[in-house]
Amino acid sequence: MPNSRRLSRTPAFWLVAAAMLLLTFAAAAPSPLYVVYQAAWGFSSGTLTVVFAVYAVFLLLALTTVGRLSDFLGRKPLLHGSLLLEAAAMLLFTGADGVGTLLVARAVQGFATGAATGALSAALVDLQPQRSPGLGALVNGAASTLGLAVGAFGSGLLVQYGPAPRVLVFALLAAGFLLAAAALSLIPETVERRPGALLALVPRARVPRAARRAFAAASPALIAVWSLGGLYLSLGPSLAVGVLHLHSHLVGGLVVTTMTAGGTLGSLLLRGRPARTALRAGAVALALGVLGTLAALEARDTPLFFVMTAVAGLGFGATFLGALSGIAPLAAPAERAELFAAVYVLSYLAFSAPAVAAGFAAPHLGLLPTTTLYGAAVACLALLALAMTAVTGTARAAKAPAGAAR
Repeated sequence: MPNSRRLSRTPAFWLVAAAMLLLTFAAAAPSPLYVVYQAAWGFSSGTLTVVFAVYAVFLLLALTTVGRLSDFLGRKPLLHGSLLLEAAAMLLFTGADGVGTLLVARAVQGFATGAATGALSAALVDLQPQRSPGLGALVNGAASTLGLAVGAFGSGLLVQYGPAPRVLVFALLAAGFLLAAAALSLIPETVERRPGALLALVPRARVPRAARRAFAAASPALIAVWSLGGLYLSLGPSLAVGVLHLHSHLVGGLVVTTMTAGGTLGSLLLRGRPARTALRAGAVALALGVLGTLAALEARDTPLFFVMTAVAGLGFGATFLGALSGIAPLAAPAERAELFAAVYVLSYLAFSAPAVAAGFAAPHLGLLPTTTLYGAAVACLALLALAMTAVTGTARAAKAPAGAAR
């Protein structure tokens, strides 16, 4: 029913895109602060990575349970609830006085992000301008990595130069989420409420038979890119301080920003190319970037470190785009949600578990030797992914334009 208080499709689309950007901004905001918390409360790098990883665990829990609720209850109820929960998580951060509070805040944030991600992604596709098919998928992917890049940089800037560094960024984000929840009241609802919500809560992650070979072939690529992302978002600022002796929180944020901004650029540059081409180019850039980064750390060469981090970021974006685009066309539309859930399970396990292992290994082996072993493993996985492109699924998947089915 027409309503003068409802936005038309195009403004509503960009409002949803802004909410997605805010969500991913908040996901990276704690990264520059981890070294601040560590210095204040004296916990180990292992504990630091657990604080980081609990976010991924609860995000995955939400994605595989409440992530599909918007198909039954409507987009807006789930968006309102999850954004209000995000605001609550930000307020928990402002009052954090120890590791326990941080763990709770990250858990709440992860669950809220997982709940919102599916609804926001679907709303972007629902509301995309009719003259621009595919814009929803493009904005969804770009907003995710761009938000991480801007979030790490913006948080580092506020921590370095703003008052109350452990409070300001989260207070601003809490206000932003409250405003976003209110603003999303103005978008049109695109889904009619229907029964089946309780069944939707049952976790579902399955690789359809037709996609199993391609999924197995793409797994090294998925593990490589997301384990690298986990390393940068958890221990990236620690590398800046402990290895390169750069004690600016802004620089710590720039470490994360450089990698994630490279990911955005990599996915945009390879969009529209065959999926196999994107994966191959990305895997080469990923391996070269990681090995170059390790060489820069060994030489304590800061400019080279940032250049090679950007190269690794380009590889991150292109590899993930190629892997995802090579898998998605092999699933029927009715099977695609379960396939993407399987992709998320593998990706977020790779995002969190290796970073935690590195965090606990660092006090015993040293931060640089641990990072060297970690990076070497990522480079080997990238090269394995390159070799596996010879056996990826079917010709249709290999030739599908990258990003076409996202």
